[in-house]
Amino acid sequence: MKLDITILGLGLMGRPIARGLIDAGYRVRGWNRSALARDLIGNIPLCRDLRDAADADICLLMLADSDAVDAVIAELEPHLAPGKLILDMGSSDPIRSELHARRLAAKEIGWVDAPVSGGPDGAATGTLTIMVGATEENFARVKPILEKLGSNVARVGDPGAGHKMKVINQLIVGITIEAVAEALTLAERIGIDPRLVQQVLKGGFADSKILQIHGARMIARKYTPGGKVKTQLKDLRMAKTLADATATRLPHLEETLEIYARLFAQGDGELDHSAPHKLL
Repeated sequence: MKLDITILGLGLMGRPIARGLIDAGYRVRGWNRSALARDLIGNIPLCRDLRDAADADICLLMLADSDAVDAVIAELEPHLAPGKLILDMGSSDPIRSELHARRLAAKEIGWVDAPVSGGPDGAATGTLTIMVGATEENFARVKPILEKLGSNVARVGDPGAGHKMKVINQLIVGITIEAVAEALTLAERIGIDPRLVQQVLKGGFADSKILQIHGARMIARKYTPGGKVKTQLKDLRMAKTLADATATRLPHLEETLEIYARLFAQGDGELDHSAPHKLL
């Protein structure tokens, strides 16, 4: 029997995830903290409130940050019965995830952190990479759901481990975006068509999805968001926190973090995270 799922957070990622699960035959309803236009919601049925949302077997969170997760869980948790499960698929603080997992386990409520990589396109096509932190029992409960959304689903450890892996993912993404932005800027300055950079380097060691996808946004100077500057900044700050806690100095992280902080400070937090190119 397929489980009932509530998607809490119907943003750029939450909506295609909801539609993918509806198409897979799950009974899905959505909830969002703010009102959304009907054309964005489309065929996603909505819950009346969080009490209604808590009736689902699984409450899937796709929220902006850890503060949003904390706020929603604080209102949702009193309505969750034993046997329910929270599945956090956003990018959240691993330490807070561990605390949520322990507290909820004492109430016989499951916790899984399963952040993703692949963006809205990956969510729409069911090709996300999903990194899971969970007990083996809870991973088994959610694995069939996650396999409808991702082509690479892996348990990487106990609760919190999924969010730690996402921090590592975002560290690579942020630094690589900065490297591509510098390379394409240099190409333009020395008279090389940056589109040729994409074409000629394709398939070589310097190629990447970031060079091809984010590079195209940089070349066009179109920073319509897939992932946002403010989200990348939040994730890099979490990486810095983990690095500091282990006395690990990561110089490229520090430089890239400063660049995203500058973009955010000048009002560009809503732009696509390829926007470091704009500074250059």
